[in-house]
Amino acid sequence: MSILVDKKTRLVVQGMTGKEGSFHTGQCVAYGTSVVAGVTPGKGGQEVDGIPVFNTVRDAVDSTGANASLIFVPAPFAADAVMESAAAGIPLIVCITEGIPLRDMLKVIPFLKRRKCRLIGPNCPGVISPGQCKAGIMPGQIHKEGPIGVISRSGTLTYEVVNQLTQNGLGQSTCIGIGGDPVIGSSFVDLLTLFEEDPDTEGVVLIGEIGGDAEETAAKFVKDHLSKPVLGFVAGLTAPPGKRMGHAGAIISGGSGTAGEKIAAMRQGGIHVVEQLGELGRVAKDLFR
Repeated sequence: MSILVDKKTRLVVQGMTGKEGSFHTGQCVAYGTSVVAGVTPGKGGQEVDGIPVFNTVRDAVDSTGANASLIFVPAPFAADAVMESAAAGIPLIVCITEGIPLRDMLKVIPFLKRRKCRLIGPNCPGVISPGQCKAGIMPGQIHKEGPIGVISRSGTLTYEVVNQLTQNGLGQSTCIGIGGDPVIGSSFVDLLTLFEEDPDTEGVVLIGEIGGDAEETAAKFVKDHLSKPVLGFVAGLTAPPGKRMGHAGAIISGGSGTAGEKIAAMRQGGIHVVEQLGELGRVAKDLFR
């Protein structure tokens, strides 16, 4: 089983006619994802590799029954694209776009809360349920079907972790990159809740990084509510205070948000933590078997 996406997912790609959108749409289709529509204003009526293009998400939903969207719209227009999907009744929105202004995202979040939809991202690699559906930009070939859920703030670390799991014979139920921006649509806790409810997910790998308090909040949730084992890693152990490391949300400020603090909180919450990324696969093999 899986969470968020599966073989029933019918994907509409916003920005499909652009360079990145068209390339990654092709990769999703090649993986087996049912991409039923694209959306680019002004290009309705065209086709891209046999996939119809619509002017609006509403038109795409009405014509194809799309139930998830994947967004490659440029940053100045991406927040509007997210809200357009939400207004059209799309229950799952995956926003790959990076560089969306914080001010725009502060408008998006309350808009989404008034509707029955979930946002993954922005500035994320997306979601994949191995063997079922890929809604994102991750390399599908490194994934393997199995019982381990993966949640990560970092896209590239997601790939490294998944590859280690696969090399150690541990397949994944669903892998999610939640994004590294200060304001995102779905938190660790949101997704840990779904993995706890999924009967076929037997354990979870949680990849954090410096900045914010997402890992500390997740640790408390794991201690109080999770019955499944969780393996954690926090990137940025040697990061100097006040310096942003890669992601907009990855900055230590005011003496808080350090990797050390997060690791301590995770261990107190019952999460098994590895401090060296190269050891994760080996430790996971022992923990989850």
